[in-house]
Amino acid sequence: MTDLELCRLAHKAMEKAYVPYSGFRVGAALLTANGKVYTGCNIENASYGATNCAERTAIFKAVSEGERDFLAIAITGGQDGDDTSACPPCGICRQVMSEFCDKDFRILLGKEHGTSYDAYTLEQLLPAGFVLEK
Repeated sequence: MTDLELCRLAHKAMEKAYVPYSGFRVGAALLTANGKVYTGCNIENASYGATNCAERTAIFKAVSEGERDFLAIAITGGQDGDDTSACPPCGICRQVMSEFCDKDFRILLGKEHGTSYDAYTLEQLLPAGFVLEK
């Protein structure tokens, strides 16, 4: 699976977002070490605290299926599906990633319908993160 393929899957997942309040669609595609991909979209709720981000949707789907070894996640998003700019993960999603991923976990911020991206490691986006000592 190439980085661009993963970004395209995230863009496709964006189409399934449930965003009647903000109109801001986000899609994510999570790559496991065994090559499996879990996708997710953001799902809003009238009680904003009950809203779930695309990244956490993908991660929770994977974890609920027994997956624990992740290589990368692609994220794409924007108002009304316009993904011309990078859409970085929120703080809660970064913290969830730190629970299940190593510091060198790759985060791809897809743009332009999955045709380009910016790449970071988890450590770059969450330096000195709060983690369980293993």
